[in-house]
Amino acid sequence: MTTATAIAHPNIALIKYWGKADEAMSLPATGSLSMTLDVFPTRTTVTVGEGAGAGSNATAPDTLTLNDRPATDAELGRVTRFLDLVRELAGDERPAAVVSTNTVPTGAGLASSASGFAALATAAAAAYGLDLDVRALSRLARRGSGSASRSIPGGVAIWHAGDDAASFSETVAAPPLAMVIATVDAGEKHVSSREAMRRTIATSPFFPAWVTSTAASLERMVEACAAGDFTRIGELTESNALRMHATIQSAEPPIRYLTAASTRVFDAVAGMRVAGLEAYATADAGPNVVVLTRPDDREAVAAELSANAGIAQPVTTLPGPAARLESGGGADATGPAASGAGTAPGAGAPA
Repeated sequence: MTTATAIAHPNIALIKYWGKADEAMSLPATGSLSMTLDVFPTRTTVTVGEGAGAGSNATAPDTLTLNDRPATDAELGRVTRFLDLVRELAGDERPAAVVSTNTVPTGAGLASSASGFAALATAAAAAYGLDLDVRALSRLARRGSGSASRSIPGGVAIWHAGDDAASFSETVAAPPLAMVIATVDAGEKHVSSREAMRRTIATSPFFPAWVTSTAASLERMVEACAAGDFTRIGELTESNALRMHATIQSAEPPIRYLTAASTRVFDAVAGMRVAGLEAYATADAGPNVVVLTRPDDREAVAAELSANAGIAQPVTTLPGPAARLESGGGADATGPAASGAGTAPGAGAPA
């Protein structure tokens, strides 16, 4: 029996991933760029071998415990499909027991699937004896959830579009960044990202323009990061987020993730800039808003969100670590994923 435990953190895209070129392989229509958070980690343990699943033979089912409860059939099915990819790579058909814990609201547009599948990929690869470098591990995590690819290297990361071999994530140089998370609704969103992507691709007349404009925005974002141009990074971040939501809203029937409370945060952030406090708003596929700012300004931004946008407990974050194996978890904490960064409490879920 082999056990491995991994920790990974969610990431928030500055240039968004929205739409797949190949759904089966989780290949994106365009590249994207994100900042991994140093809050809301996922902790996932994978045990392979005798007694791991409901039995000790290769045909026994996997098991999944999610946030201290048995997983639903849909949740377990998604994890089993991912573990089948790992088993195929490893040449090992034994079932696994997976235990995962979330500290970020699941399905609320705060990247719980990114941290969840990054942690699952890291732990499962170790438990099944695979020796994967960061590039290969990010490609594997991508198959569970596209944005999970970016949580593998951590920090500011670019996820490349292309075929299976070319679509991986790696860190890029960037100036000091910070984020402030404004949670306006921690509930699960009414339309999943996967379904919303499918509907957008199939019905939105704006989707082709989204693809071409996002590719151009990504090029400009990489240039701005290399130049250390925070203002340009912020402008591109806010513009790209609003374009993504406009594209989603143009689907049939329309999907609207942003709420009146979300708009209040965007308005408050615009007001900060007028007052001389430089900050820029973004939102993934959900109502919650994340504000990009400089590290020295993050507490001031949090205070403004509380005062002017009704955010009770804004959460500040700096760039977070790479996905890593937890030492003492059974499997040796070696390889690229183990060298990610320091420990963090709590965890997230493969949702």
